[in-house]
Amino acid sequence: MAAMMNRKLTEGYKMWLTVMAVFALYAAIFILFEDYDRKFIMPFNEVSDWHLLLFSLAVMVGLGFLLFRYATRMDERLSREQAEEGTRLRRELTQNIAHELKTPVASILGYTETILNTPSISEETRQQFITRTHSQALRLTALLQDISTLNKMDYAPEMLKKERVDVSALFADIVQETFLAVAGQQMTLHNNLPQHIIVHGNASLLYSIFRNLVDNAVSYAGKGTVIDVSATELPEEVAFTFRDNGVGIPKEHLPRIFERFYRIEKGRSREMGGTGLGLAIVKNAVLLHGGSIAIRDTDGHGLVVEFTLRKESRFARSEE
Repeated sequence: MAAMMNRKLTEGYKMWLTVMAVFALYAAIFILFEDYDRKFIMPFNEVSDWHLLLFSLAVMVGLGFLLFRYATRMDERLSREQAEEGTRLRRELTQNIAHELKTPVASILGYTETILNTPSISEETRQQFITRTHSQALRLTALLQDISTLNKMDYAPEMLKKERVDVSALFADIVQETFLAVAGQQMTLHNNLPQHIIVHGNASLLYSIFRNLVDNAVSYAGKGTVIDVSATELPEEVAFTFRDNGVGIPKEHLPRIFERFYRIEKGRSREMGGTGLGLAIVKNAVLLHGGSIAIRDTDGHGLVVEFTLRKESRFARSEE
């Protein structure tokens, strides 16, 4: 019994404890009040009362044993299914990573081999190949950084530094950093965030949320798009709305848009330089800060991303 109590309260054990508690309560009432005939608790004066008590205890022990075995098997089955699902997801992720790494690596090898094996190549072509190699190396670096960020969130969230972050100031910096890219697409970015929105969390991940959303809009929303970013402060959290009036996303893609390496148009996405991990990082970072996130298309007239961030995230609670 001691070993049983020390085990983690899995779904099976929760069910077992609940059923046993209900049965014990019912048996106690039935025995003490003798089928509810008594008006108050009285001592057992008849042998039949003790027989009833022993019979009830025997039934309770037997039922408890059977339910315990069932709960154990149910937990084993759930653990096995979760392990199999985890293995499948890791296999898919590994295959996706290998596939994504293959393209920039192949390009880098192709360009450098051409330069090394063709001494007569013109200087202009050589410079073009060096520039393309550098571009692919930057893409490879971005991909590895994104993979590293997701791994930290998945396997070592406790190692992420947490502090009070002024999200309003952070986003103001992003607006300045992306000014040329936004202007290059003839876009307008409206920063409607209230001043001094404070969230306790990881500054790098909070930066990634807003920067990835801006970069995603710049890359895919279309020229001339207007981006509006606003927020509403609630007692325990802040609700953010990231809205644009661009081309939007077909509804059939919305349920999978936050999946890692999921792309609507694979070729076009790679040409834009995306890693396929930006929105996955956004979702995981929001969840890690105790929030929730949803995305919806406005009937082909733009995209709306709504998410919340807790003012006092689980980072802060873990320090107490």
